[in-house]
Amino acid sequence: MTTSTQENREEKTKESDALDVYPSLLRTLLANRGIATREEAEHFLHPDYGKHLHDPFLMKDMGRAVDRILVAMKNKEMIAIYSDFDCDGIPGGVVLHDFFKKVEYKKFTNYIPHRHEEGYGLNACAIDKLNEQGVSLIITVDVGITDVDAVAHANELGIEVIITDHHLPGDELPEAYAIVNAKQADDTYPFDGLCGAGVAWKLVTALIQKGDKQFGGEYFAISEGWEKWLLDVVGIATVADMVPLTGENRVLAHYGLMVLRKSPRPGLMKLFRKMWMKQHEITEDDIGFMIAPRINAASRMDRPDEAFHLLATRDEAEGGMYAEHLHKINNERKGVVAAMVREIRKEIAERDSLGEVIVMGNPKWKPSLLGLAANSLVDEHGKTVCLWGEEGGGVLKGSCRSNGEVSVVSLMKAATHSLIAFGGHHFSGGFSVTRECVHELEAVLNTAYEQVETLEKEGSIQVDATLTPADVSWSTYRLINQLAPFGEGNPKPIFLFENVLIESVRRFGKTMNHLEVCLADNGRVIPAIAFFRTEESFEVDIAPGKNVNVVAHIERSTFGRSPELRLRIVDIR
Repeated sequence: MTTSTQENREEKTKESDALDVYPSLLRTLLANRGIATREEAEHFLHPDYGKHLHDPFLMKDMGRAVDRILVAMKNKEMIAIYSDFDCDGIPGGVVLHDFFKKVEYKKFTNYIPHRHEEGYGLNACAIDKLNEQGVSLIITVDVGITDVDAVAHANELGIEVIITDHHLPGDELPEAYAIVNAKQADDTYPFDGLCGAGVAWKLVTALIQKGDKQFGGEYFAISEGWEKWLLDVVGIATVADMVPLTGENRVLAHYGLMVLRKSPRPGLMKLFRKMWMKQHEITEDDIGFMIAPRINAASRMDRPDEAFHLLATRDEAEGGMYAEHLHKINNERKGVVAAMVREIRKEIAERDSLGEVIVMGNPKWKPSLLGLAANSLVDEHGKTVCLWGEEGGGVLKGSCRSNGEVSVVSLMKAATHSLIAFGGHHFSGGFSVTRECVHELEAVLNTAYEQVETLEKEGSIQVDATLTPADVSWSTYRLINQLAPFGEGNPKPIFLFENVLIESVRRFGKTMNHLEVCLADNGRVIPAIAFFRTEESFEVDIAPGKNVNVVAHIERSTFGRSPELRLRIVDIR
Protein backbone atom coordinates (compact mmCIF):
# COMPACT_ATOMS: atom_id res chain seq x y z
CA MET A 1 0.00 0.00 0.00
CA THR A 2 1.37 3.43 -0.92
CA THR A 3 1.61 6.14 1.67
CA SER A 4 -0.87 8.36 -0.20
CA THR A 5 -3.44 5.55 -0.43
CA GLN A 6 -3.09 4.86 3.30
CA GLU A 7 -3.49 8.56 4.07
CA ASN A 8 -6.63 8.73 1.88
CA ARG A 9 -8.16 5.77 3.72
CA GLU A 10 -7.30 7.27 7.10
CA GLU A 11 -8.86 10.56 5.99
CA LYS A 12 -12.07 8.79 4.89
CA THR A 13 -12.20 6.97 8.23
CA LYS A 14 -11.87 10.30 10.08
CA GLU A 15 -14.63 11.77 7.93
CA SER A 16 -16.96 8.83 8.66
CA ASP A 17 -16.20 9.08 12.37
CA ALA A 18 -16.69 12.84 12.59
CA LEU A 19 -19.72 14.41 14.24
CA ASP A 20 -19.85 17.31 11.80
CA VAL A 21 -22.88 15.79 10.03
CA TYR A 22 -24.94 16.90 13.06
CA PRO A 23 -26.03 20.45 13.95
CA SER A 24 -23.58 22.40 16.09
CA LEU A 25 -25.61 22.24 19.32
CA LEU A 26 -26.20 18.50 18.95
CA ARG A 27 -22.48 17.95 18.38
CA THR A 28 -21.76 19.82 21.60
CA LEU A 29 -24.31 17.83 23.59
CA LEU A 30 -22.99 14.53 22.23
CA ALA A 31 -19.38 15.49 22.97
CA ASN A 32 -20.34 16.48 26.53
CA ARG A 33 -21.62 12.92 26.96
CA GLY A 34 -18.34 11.40 25.85
CA ILE A 35 -19.57 10.55 22.34
CA ALA A 36 -16.77 11.15 19.87
CA THR A 37 -17.53 9.15 16.72
CA ARG A 38 -20.35 8.93 14.21
CA GLU A 39 -20.91 5.26 15.10
CA GLU A 40 -21.26 6.07 18.80
CA ALA A 41 -23.61 8.93 18.00
CA GLU A 42 -25.87 6.79 15.80
CA HIS A 43 -25.96 4.10 18.49
CA PHE A 44 -26.92 6.72 21.09
CA LEU A 45 -29.42 8.69 19.00
CA HIS A 46 -31.11 5.68 17.42
CA PRO A 47 -31.38 2.78 19.91
CA ASP A 48 -32.07 -0.40 17.95
CA TYR A 49 -33.98 -3.28 19.54
CA GLY A 50 -32.46 -5.85 17.18
CA LYS A 51 -28.87 -4.60 17.19
CA HIS A 52 -28.23 -3.06 20.60
CA LEU A 53 -29.47 -5.74 23.02
CA HIS A 54 -27.14 -8.53 24.10
CA ASP A 55 -27.78 -12.27 24.03
CA PRO A 56 -29.22 -13.09 27.49
CA PHE A 57 -27.28 -16.37 27.57
CA LEU A 58 -24.05 -14.38 27.83
CA MET A 59 -24.99 -13.73 31.46
CA LYS A 60 -23.50 -16.17 33.93
CA ASP A 61 -25.91 -18.94 35.06
CA MET A 62 -28.63 -17.84 32.62
CA GLY A 63 -28.62 -21.20 30.84
CA ARG A 64 -28.72 -23.06 34.14
CA ALA A 65 -31.63 -20.92 35.38
CA VAL A 66 -33.60 -21.38 32.16
CA ASP A 67 -33.11 -25.15 32.13
CA ARG A 68 -34.29 -25.43 35.75
CA ILE A 69 -37.42 -23.35 35.11
CA LEU A 70 -38.31 -25.33 31.98
CA VAL A 71 -37.91 -28.60 33.89
CA ALA A 72 -40.14 -27.21 36.66
CA MET A 73 -42.78 -26.32 34.08
CA LYS A 74 -42.54 -29.74 32.45
CA ASN A 75 -42.94 -31.44 35.83
CA LYS A 76 -45.70 -29.03 36.90
CA GLU A 77 -43.83 -27.88 40.01
CA MET A 78 -45.10 -24.98 42.08
CA ILE A 79 -42.98 -21.88 41.35
CA ALA A 80 -42.83 -18.73 43.48
CA ILE A 81 -41.77 -15.36 42.08
CA TYR A 82 -40.35 -13.47 45.06
CA SER A 83 -39.82 -9.78 44.26
CA ASP A 84 -38.84 -6.65 46.13
CA PHE A 85 -41.56 -4.19 47.18
CA ASP A 86 -40.36 -1.13 45.24
CA CYS A 87 -40.84 0.27 41.73
CA ASP A 88 -38.21 -2.10 40.38
CA GLY A 89 -39.07 -5.39 42.07
CA ILE A 90 -42.83 -5.03 41.56
CA PRO A 91 -42.61 -4.43 37.78
CA GLY A 92 -40.04 -7.25 37.59
CA GLY A 93 -42.46 -9.57 39.33
CA VAL A 94 -45.11 -8.55 36.78
CA VAL A 95 -42.74 -9.47 33.93
CA LEU A 96 -42.47 -13.10 35.11
CA HIS A 97 -46.18 -13.19 36.05
CA ASP A 98 -47.16 -12.13 32.53
CA PHE A 99 -44.82 -14.70 30.99
CA PHE A 100 -46.33 -17.61 32.94
CA LYS A 101 -49.83 -16.34 32.15
CA LYS A 102 -48.95 -16.10 28.46
CA VAL A 103 -47.74 -19.70 28.27
CA GLU A 104 -50.75 -20.78 30.36
CA TYR A 105 -48.64 -22.19 33.19
CA LYS A 106 -50.89 -22.09 36.23
CA LYS A 107 -48.73 -23.47 39.05
CA PHE A 108 -47.02 -20.26 40.13
CA THR A 109 -47.54 -17.54 42.69
CA ASN A 110 -46.18 -14.03 43.20
CA TYR A 111 -44.90 -13.10 46.65
CA ILE A 112 -43.92 -9.58 47.74
CA PRO A 113 -42.76 -9.10 51.35
CA HIS A 114 -44.55 -6.51 53.49
CA ARG A 115 -42.13 -3.64 53.99
CA HIS A 116 -42.99 -2.91 57.63
CA GLU A 117 -43.69 -6.46 58.84
CA GLU A 118 -41.03 -8.45 56.96
CA GLY A 119 -38.44 -5.93 55.86
CA TYR A 120 -36.21 -6.05 52.80
CA GLY A 121 -34.99 -9.22 51.12
CA LEU A 122 -35.67 -12.93 51.15
CA ASN A 123 -36.73 -14.03 54.64
CA ALA A 124 -37.16 -17.37 56.38
CA CYS A 125 -40.80 -16.77 57.44
CA ALA A 126 -41.83 -16.12 53.84
CA ILE A 127 -39.98 -19.24 52.71
CA ASP A 128 -41.86 -21.26 55.33
CA LYS A 129 -45.19 -19.93 53.98
CA LEU A 130 -44.19 -20.83 50.42
CA ASN A 131 -43.10 -24.27 51.57
CA GLU A 132 -46.58 -24.85 53.03
CA GLN A 133 -48.00 -24.02 49.58
CA GLY A 134 -45.88 -26.76 48.01
CA VAL A 135 -43.38 -24.43 46.32
CA SER A 136 -40.26 -26.27 45.10
CA LEU A 137 -38.62 -23.42 43.15
CA ILE A 138 -38.25 -19.74 44.08
CA ILE A 139 -37.21 -17.15 41.50
CA THR A 140 -36.19 -13.86 43.13
CA VAL A 141 -36.49 -10.49 41.42
CA ASP A 142 -34.36 -7.52 42.55
CA VAL A 143 -33.40 -9.28 45.81
CA GLY A 144 -31.43 -12.25 47.07
CA ILE A 145 -27.80 -11.59 46.24
CA THR A 146 -26.85 -11.05 49.90
CA ASP A 147 -29.45 -13.35 51.50
CA VAL A 148 -27.09 -16.19 52.39
CA ASP A 149 -29.02 -17.46 55.43
CA ALA A 150 -32.44 -17.32 53.79
CA VAL A 151 -31.25 -19.32 50.77
CA ALA A 152 -29.65 -21.86 53.11
CA HIS A 153 -33.00 -22.18 54.89
CA ALA A 154 -34.76 -22.80 51.57
CA ASN A 155 -32.21 -25.46 50.69
CA GLU A 156 -32.84 -27.20 54.02
CA LEU A 157 -36.54 -27.39 53.10
CA GLY A 158 -35.75 -28.84 49.68
CA ILE A 159 -36.67 -25.62 47.85
CA GLU A 160 -34.26 -24.55 45.11
CA VAL A 161 -33.64 -20.84 44.56
CA ILE A 162 -32.80 -18.95 41.38
CA ILE A 163 -31.59 -15.45 42.22
CA THR A 164 -32.08 -12.66 39.70
CA ASP A 165 -30.71 -9.39 41.06
CA HIS A 166 -28.64 -6.37 40.12
CA HIS A 167 -27.28 -5.26 43.49
CA LEU A 168 -23.63 -5.66 44.44
CA PRO A 169 -22.78 -9.11 45.83
CA GLY A 170 -21.36 -9.35 49.34
CA ASP A 171 -18.22 -11.22 50.37
CA GLU A 172 -20.18 -14.49 50.42
CA LEU A 173 -22.63 -15.60 47.75
CA PRO A 174 -25.78 -17.54 48.65
CA GLU A 175 -25.72 -21.24 47.70
CA ALA A 176 -28.50 -20.81 45.16
CA TYR A 177 -29.22 -23.14 42.27
CA ALA A 178 -28.37 -20.27 39.90
CA ILE A 179 -27.43 -16.61 40.32
CA VAL A 180 -28.27 -14.30 37.43
CA ASN A 181 -26.56 -11.00 38.23
CA ALA A 182 -24.06 -9.34 35.89
CA LYS A 183 -22.32 -7.68 38.85
CA GLN A 184 -20.72 -10.97 39.88
CA ALA A 185 -16.95 -10.70 39.70
CA ASP A 186 -16.55 -13.49 37.13
CA ASP A 187 -19.53 -12.53 34.94
CA THR A 188 -18.49 -11.42 31.44
CA TYR A 189 -21.86 -10.06 30.30
CA PRO A 190 -21.19 -6.87 28.28
CA PHE A 191 -23.41 -4.60 30.44
CA ASP A 192 -23.81 -4.71 34.22
CA GLY A 193 -26.16 -1.75 34.71
CA LEU A 194 -29.59 -3.41 34.30
CA CYS A 195 -32.19 -2.84 36.99
CA GLY A 196 -33.90 -5.79 38.68
CA ALA A 197 -36.84 -5.77 36.27
CA GLY A 198 -34.37 -5.59 33.38
CA VAL A 199 -32.66 -8.77 34.60
CA ALA A 200 -36.06 -10.48 34.97
CA TRP A 201 -36.93 -9.46 31.41
CA LYS A 202 -33.64 -10.91 30.13
CA LEU A 203 -34.58 -14.17 31.88
CA VAL A 204 -37.95 -14.17 30.10
CA THR A 205 -36.33 -13.53 26.70
CA ALA A 206 -33.96 -16.43 27.39
CA LEU A 207 -36.89 -18.68 28.37
CA ILE A 208 -38.65 -17.79 25.13
CA GLN A 209 -35.55 -18.52 23.06
CA LYS A 210 -35.02 -21.92 24.70
CA GLY A 211 -38.60 -23.04 25.23
CA ASP A 212 -40.57 -21.63 22.31
CA LYS A 213 -41.66 -24.31 19.82
CA GLN A 214 -41.32 -21.98 16.86
CA PHE A 215 -37.62 -21.66 17.71
CA GLY A 216 -37.09 -25.38 18.14
CA GLY A 217 -38.11 -25.63 21.80
CA GLU A 218 -40.65 -28.07 23.17
CA TYR A 219 -42.47 -26.27 25.96
CA PHE A 220 -44.76 -23.52 24.61
CA ALA A 221 -45.50 -21.27 21.65
CA ILE A 222 -45.31 -17.48 21.79
CA SER A 223 -45.93 -15.05 18.95
CA GLU A 224 -42.71 -13.46 17.75
CA GLY A 225 -41.95 -10.15 19.44
CA TRP A 226 -44.51 -10.66 22.25
CA GLU A 227 -41.84 -9.92 24.87
CA LYS A 228 -41.75 -6.29 23.69
CA TRP A 229 -45.15 -5.76 25.32
CA LEU A 230 -43.46 -6.32 28.69
CA LEU A 231 -41.24 -3.29 28.14
CA ASP A 232 -43.84 -0.86 29.51
CA VAL A 233 -43.21 -2.11 33.05
CA VAL A 234 -39.48 -2.65 32.38
CA GLY A 235 -39.27 0.96 31.19
CA ILE A 236 -41.01 2.18 34.35
CA ALA A 237 -38.54 0.26 36.52
CA THR A 238 -35.47 1.31 34.52
CA VAL A 239 -36.31 5.00 34.89
CA ALA A 240 -37.62 4.76 38.47
CA ASP A 241 -34.65 2.80 39.85
CA MET A 242 -32.23 5.46 38.57
CA VAL A 243 -29.85 3.04 36.88
CA PRO A 244 -27.62 4.64 34.19
CA LEU A 245 -29.65 5.30 31.03
CA THR A 246 -26.79 4.17 28.84
CA GLY A 247 -26.03 0.92 27.00
CA GLU A 248 -28.86 -1.61 27.17
CA ASN A 249 -30.79 0.55 29.62
CA ARG A 250 -31.10 3.27 27.00
CA VAL A 251 -32.65 0.74 24.62
CA LEU A 252 -35.03 -0.59 27.30
CA ALA A 253 -36.05 2.91 28.42
CA HIS A 254 -36.51 4.10 24.82
CA TYR A 255 -38.71 1.18 23.78
CA GLY A 256 -40.27 1.04 27.23
CA LEU A 257 -41.64 4.56 26.77
CA MET A 258 -42.87 3.65 23.28
CA VAL A 259 -44.81 0.69 24.67
CA LEU A 260 -46.00 2.61 27.75
CA ARG A 261 -47.56 5.25 25.51
CA LYS A 262 -49.85 2.58 24.06
CA SER A 263 -49.92 0.08 26.92
CA PRO A 264 -53.25 -1.78 27.19
CA ARG A 265 -52.87 -2.40 30.94
CA PRO A 266 -56.19 -1.17 32.39
CA GLY A 267 -54.67 -0.27 35.76
CA LEU A 268 -52.12 2.02 34.17
CA MET A 269 -54.68 3.55 31.82
CA LYS A 270 -56.99 4.32 34.74
CA LEU A 271 -54.08 5.75 36.75
CA PHE A 272 -53.10 8.04 33.88
CA ARG A 273 -56.64 9.39 33.76
CA LYS A 274 -56.63 10.01 37.52
CA MET A 275 -53.47 12.09 37.07
CA TRP A 276 -54.79 13.93 33.98
CA MET A 277 -51.93 12.50 31.93
CA LYS A 278 -52.09 12.05 28.16
CA GLN A 279 -50.88 8.48 27.72
CA HIS A 280 -49.48 9.03 24.22
CA GLU A 281 -47.26 11.87 25.51
CA ILE A 282 -45.77 10.19 28.60
CA THR A 283 -42.10 11.00 29.26
CA GLU A 284 -39.43 9.81 31.66
CA ASP A 285 -40.32 12.75 33.94
CA ASP A 286 -43.88 11.43 34.22
CA ILE A 287 -42.47 8.08 35.36
CA GLY A 288 -40.13 9.66 37.90
CA PHE A 289 -42.50 12.24 39.37
CA MET A 290 -45.98 10.77 38.85
CA ILE A 291 -46.08 7.02 38.20
CA ALA A 292 -43.23 5.68 40.38
CA PRO A 293 -44.28 7.57 43.56
CA ARG A 294 -47.73 5.97 43.36
CA ILE A 295 -46.30 2.48 42.89
CA ASN A 296 -43.88 3.05 45.77
CA ALA A 297 -46.70 4.46 47.93
CA ALA A 298 -48.18 0.96 48.13
CA SER A 299 -45.29 -0.39 50.21
CA ARG A 300 -44.61 2.87 52.07
CA MET A 301 -48.20 3.29 53.25
CA ASP A 302 -49.99 -0.02 52.81
CA ARG A 303 -49.58 -3.36 50.98
CA PRO A 304 -47.15 -3.65 48.03
CA ASP A 305 -49.29 -6.29 46.31
CA GLU A 306 -51.82 -3.55 45.47
CA ALA A 307 -49.27 -1.92 43.15
CA PHE A 308 -48.54 -5.35 41.68
CA HIS A 309 -52.23 -5.92 40.93
CA LEU A 310 -52.50 -2.45 39.36
CA LEU A 311 -49.86 -3.46 36.80
CA ALA A 312 -50.82 -7.12 36.38
CA THR A 313 -54.61 -7.06 36.18
CA ARG A 314 -56.41 -7.29 32.84
CA ASP A 315 -59.77 -6.43 34.38
CA GLU A 316 -61.08 -2.89 33.77
CA ALA A 317 -63.01 -2.59 37.03
CA GLU A 318 -60.16 -4.01 39.10
CA GLY A 319 -57.68 -1.72 37.36
CA GLY A 320 -59.83 1.30 38.20
CA MET A 321 -60.12 0.21 41.83
CA TYR A 322 -56.36 -0.13 42.27
CA ALA A 323 -55.67 3.14 40.42
CA GLU A 324 -58.08 4.97 42.73
CA HIS A 325 -56.51 3.38 45.79
CA LEU A 326 -52.90 4.12 44.85
CA HIS A 327 -53.77 7.68 43.93
CA LYS A 328 -55.47 8.09 47.32
CA ILE A 329 -52.67 6.61 49.42
CA ASN A 330 -50.06 8.64 47.52
CA ASN A 331 -51.93 11.79 48.57
CA GLU A 332 -51.99 10.43 52.11
CA ARG A 333 -48.25 9.81 51.86
CA LYS A 334 -47.71 13.44 50.85
CA GLY A 335 -49.75 14.57 53.82
CA VAL A 336 -47.86 12.39 56.30
CA VAL A 337 -44.47 13.56 54.98
CA ALA A 338 -45.61 17.20 55.07
CA ALA A 339 -46.78 16.81 58.68
CA MET A 340 -43.48 15.17 59.60
CA VAL A 341 -41.52 18.02 58.00
CA ARG A 342 -43.66 20.63 59.82
CA GLU A 343 -43.01 18.86 63.13
CA ILE A 344 -39.26 18.83 62.46
CA ARG A 345 -39.26 22.49 61.40
CA LYS A 346 -40.97 23.42 64.66
CA GLU A 347 -38.36 21.56 66.69
CA ILE A 348 -35.54 23.14 64.68
CA ALA A 349 -36.98 26.61 65.28
CA GLU A 350 -36.93 25.95 69.05
CA ARG A 351 -33.26 25.01 69.07
CA ASP A 352 -30.57 27.57 69.80
CA SER A 353 -28.22 26.13 67.18
CA LEU A 354 -27.82 23.27 64.74
CA GLY A 355 -24.85 21.00 64.22
CA GLU A 356 -23.55 20.04 60.80
CA VAL A 357 -25.74 16.92 61.02
CA ILE A 358 -29.42 17.33 61.91
CA VAL A 359 -30.59 14.20 63.77
CA MET A 360 -34.19 13.81 64.85
CA GLY A 361 -36.63 10.98 65.40
CA ASN A 362 -39.97 9.86 66.69
CA PRO A 363 -41.26 6.28 67.21
CA LYS A 364 -44.48 7.37 65.44
CA TRP A 365 -42.67 8.14 62.19
CA LYS A 366 -42.73 5.53 59.42
CA PRO A 367 -39.13 4.64 58.43
CA SER A 368 -40.28 4.21 54.81
CA LEU A 369 -41.08 7.94 54.61
CA LEU A 370 -38.03 9.34 56.35
CA GLY A 371 -35.89 9.68 53.22
CA LEU A 372 -38.54 11.87 51.57
CA ALA A 373 -38.68 14.14 54.61
CA ALA A 374 -34.89 14.26 54.91
CA ASN A 375 -34.60 15.39 51.28
CA SER A 376 -36.78 18.43 52.01
CA LEU A 377 -34.73 19.40 55.06
CA VAL A 378 -31.41 19.07 53.23
CA ASP A 379 -32.71 21.49 50.59
CA GLU A 380 -33.92 23.95 53.23
CA HIS A 381 -30.93 23.95 55.59
CA GLY A 382 -28.00 22.80 53.46
CA LYS A 383 -27.03 20.32 56.16
CA THR A 384 -26.78 16.55 56.28
CA VAL A 385 -29.97 15.09 57.80
CA CYS A 386 -30.56 11.78 59.59
CA LEU A 387 -34.06 10.87 60.76
CA TRP A 388 -35.30 7.78 62.61
CA GLY A 389 -38.63 6.12 63.30
CA GLU A 390 -39.94 2.76 64.48
CA GLU A 391 -40.45 -0.28 62.28
CA GLY A 392 -42.82 -3.13 63.12
CA GLY A 393 -41.37 -5.25 65.93
CA GLY A 394 -39.95 -2.28 67.81
CA VAL A 395 -36.86 -1.79 65.63
CA LEU A 396 -35.63 1.80 65.23
CA LYS A 397 -34.66 2.49 61.63
CA GLY A 398 -33.53 5.65 59.93
CA SER A 399 -32.53 7.38 56.71
CA CYS A 400 -29.64 9.75 56.05
CA ARG A 401 -29.31 12.29 53.24
CA SER A 402 -26.07 14.15 52.57
CA ASN A 403 -25.73 17.85 51.81
CA GLY A 404 -23.07 16.88 49.27
CA GLU A 405 -20.10 17.68 51.49
CA VAL A 406 -19.68 14.33 53.23
CA SER A 407 -20.51 10.69 52.52
CA VAL A 408 -23.25 9.42 54.83
CA VAL A 409 -21.71 5.94 54.55
CA SER A 410 -18.44 7.35 55.94
CA LEU A 411 -20.42 9.06 58.69
CA MET A 412 -22.16 5.85 59.67
CA LYS A 413 -18.92 3.88 59.53
CA ALA A 414 -17.41 6.32 62.03
CA ALA A 415 -20.47 5.75 64.26
CA THR A 416 -20.49 1.93 63.95
CA HIS A 417 -20.44 1.40 67.71
CA SER A 418 -23.83 3.17 67.99
CA LEU A 419 -25.54 1.39 65.08
CA ILE A 420 -26.84 -2.14 64.61
CA ALA A 421 -26.53 -2.02 60.82
CA PHE A 422 -26.16 0.52 58.02
CA GLY A 423 -25.67 0.79 54.27
CA GLY A 424 -26.15 2.99 51.24
CA HIS A 425 -24.25 5.34 48.96
CA HIS A 426 -22.38 8.62 49.36
CA PHE A 427 -25.50 10.77 49.35
CA SER A 428 -28.15 8.52 50.87
CA GLY A 429 -28.23 5.63 53.29
CA GLY A 430 -30.15 3.79 55.96
CA PHE A 431 -29.40 2.49 59.45
CA SER A 432 -30.79 0.57 62.41
CA VAL A 433 -30.11 1.72 65.96
CA THR A 434 -30.91 0.49 69.48
CA ARG A 435 -33.09 2.46 71.89
CA GLU A 436 -30.10 2.78 74.20
CA CYS A 437 -27.94 4.46 71.58
CA VAL A 438 -30.49 6.56 69.67
CA HIS A 439 -30.30 9.50 72.10
CA GLU A 440 -26.55 9.88 71.65
CA LEU A 441 -26.75 9.54 67.86
CA GLU A 442 -26.73 13.28 67.09
CA ALA A 443 -23.57 13.88 69.13
CA VAL A 444 -21.88 10.81 67.66
CA LEU A 445 -22.67 11.75 64.04
CA ASN A 446 -21.63 15.38 64.51
CA THR A 447 -18.32 14.24 66.00
CA ALA A 448 -17.91 11.87 63.08
CA TYR A 449 -18.66 14.72 60.66
CA GLU A 450 -15.53 16.53 61.80
CA GLN A 451 -13.41 13.41 61.40
CA VAL A 452 -14.41 11.93 58.06
CA GLU A 453 -12.97 13.12 54.79
CA THR A 454 -15.23 15.52 52.95
CA LEU A 455 -16.37 14.82 49.41
CA GLU A 456 -14.95 16.87 46.60
CA LYS A 457 -17.54 19.56 45.97
CA GLU A 458 -18.43 20.65 42.48
CA GLY A 459 -17.20 24.21 42.05
CA SER A 460 -19.95 25.11 39.59
CA ILE A 461 -22.90 23.73 37.69
CA GLN A 462 -21.78 21.98 34.52
CA VAL A 463 -23.40 23.92 31.68
CA ASP A 464 -23.73 22.23 28.28
CA ALA A 465 -23.87 25.42 26.22
CA THR A 466 -24.66 29.14 26.33
CA LEU A 467 -27.86 30.09 24.49
CA THR A 468 -29.92 33.21 23.95
CA PRO A 469 -33.66 33.57 24.59
CA ALA A 470 -34.15 33.46 20.81
CA ASP A 471 -32.80 29.88 20.89
CA VAL A 472 -35.79 28.77 22.97
CA SER A 473 -37.70 27.37 20.00
CA TRP A 474 -39.44 24.18 18.97
CA SER A 475 -36.59 23.33 16.59
CA THR A 476 -34.10 23.59 19.49
CA TYR A 477 -36.37 21.48 21.69
CA ARG A 478 -36.69 18.77 19.03
CA LEU A 479 -32.92 18.69 18.61
CA ILE A 480 -32.36 18.36 22.38
CA ASN A 481 -35.07 15.71 22.64
CA GLN A 482 -33.08 13.42 20.34
CA LEU A 483 -30.98 12.66 23.42
CA ALA A 484 -33.99 11.56 25.49
CA PRO A 485 -34.81 9.63 27.59
CA PHE A 486 -32.83 11.54 30.20
CA GLY A 487 -31.80 10.25 33.59
CA GLU A 488 -28.84 8.85 35.48
CA GLY A 489 -25.79 8.81 33.19
CA ASN A 490 -27.57 10.99 30.61
CA PRO A 491 -28.68 14.15 32.42
CA LYS A 492 -30.96 16.74 30.85
CA PRO A 493 -28.88 19.39 29.08
CA ILE A 494 -28.32 22.56 31.11
CA PHE A 495 -28.01 25.91 29.36
CA LEU A 496 -26.80 29.35 30.43
CA PHE A 497 -28.82 32.40 29.37
CA GLU A 498 -26.69 35.47 30.07
CA ASN A 499 -27.87 38.96 31.01
CA VAL A 500 -31.57 38.34 30.37
CA LEU A 501 -34.23 40.82 31.45
CA ILE A 502 -36.89 39.82 33.99
CA GLU A 503 -40.33 40.86 32.71
CA SER A 504 -42.38 39.67 35.70
CA VAL A 505 -42.24 37.47 38.79
CA ARG A 506 -45.04 35.57 40.52
CA ARG A 507 -45.54 32.76 42.97
CA PHE A 508 -48.03 30.00 42.29
CA GLY A 509 -49.38 26.75 43.74
CA LYS A 510 -51.81 26.00 46.56
CA THR A 511 -49.36 27.26 49.17
CA MET A 512 -47.63 29.72 46.80
CA ASN A 513 -44.38 27.80 47.12
CA HIS A 514 -43.43 27.71 43.43
CA LEU A 515 -41.89 30.51 41.36
CA GLU A 516 -42.44 31.71 37.80
CA VAL A 517 -39.99 34.22 36.34
CA CYS A 518 -40.95 35.54 32.90
CA LEU A 519 -38.02 36.64 30.72
CA ALA A 520 -38.25 39.30 28.00
CA ASP A 521 -37.11 38.52 24.46
CA ASN A 522 -37.80 41.30 21.91
CA GLY A 523 -41.52 41.43 22.53
CA ARG A 524 -41.80 37.75 23.40
CA VAL A 525 -42.11 36.46 26.95
CA ILE A 526 -40.44 33.19 27.97
CA PRO A 527 -41.76 31.57 31.17
CA ALA A 528 -39.18 30.04 33.50
CA ILE A 529 -40.32 28.08 36.53
CA ALA A 530 -38.76 26.74 39.72
CA PHE A 531 -40.77 24.32 41.88
CA PHE A 532 -40.51 24.56 45.68
CA ARG A 533 -38.43 27.73 45.45
CA THR A 534 -39.11 31.43 45.99
CA GLU A 535 -37.30 34.69 45.26
CA GLU A 536 -35.31 34.21 48.47
CA SER A 537 -33.94 30.88 47.20
CA PHE A 538 -31.45 32.71 44.97
CA GLU A 539 -28.48 34.91 45.83
CA VAL A 540 -29.45 37.71 43.43
CA ASP A 541 -32.37 40.14 43.41
CA ILE A 542 -35.27 38.52 41.53
CA ALA A 543 -37.47 41.42 40.46
CA PRO A 544 -38.96 42.88 37.27
CA GLY A 545 -36.52 45.08 35.36
CA LYS A 546 -33.44 43.24 36.68
CA ASN A 547 -30.92 41.59 34.36
CA VAL A 548 -29.75 38.15 35.51
CA ASN A 549 -27.97 35.04 34.31
CA VAL A 550 -30.34 32.08 34.21
CA VAL A 551 -29.17 28.45 34.25
CA ALA A 552 -31.99 26.20 33.04
CA HIS A 553 -33.32 23.26 31.04
CA ILE A 554 -35.61 23.76 28.05
CA GLU A 555 -38.79 21.75 28.45
CA ARG A 556 -42.23 21.21 26.95
CA SER A 557 -45.17 21.96 29.20
CA THR A 558 -48.57 20.37 28.57
CA PHE A 559 -50.24 22.04 31.55
CA GLY A 560 -52.42 24.34 29.44
CA ARG A 561 -54.71 23.58 26.54
CA SER A 562 -51.83 23.57 24.06
CA PRO A 563 -48.18 22.68 24.61
CA GLU A 564 -45.75 25.51 25.27
CA LEU A 565 -42.01 25.82 25.71
CA ARG A 566 -40.61 27.03 28.99
CA LEU A 567 -37.43 26.97 31.02
CA ARG A 568 -36.98 24.88 34.17
CA ILE A 569 -34.71 26.95 36.40
CA VAL A 570 -31.61 25.33 37.87
CA ASP A 571 -30.12 28.55 39.24
CA ILE A 572 -30.24 32.33 38.83
CA ARG A 573 -27.00 34.24 39.24
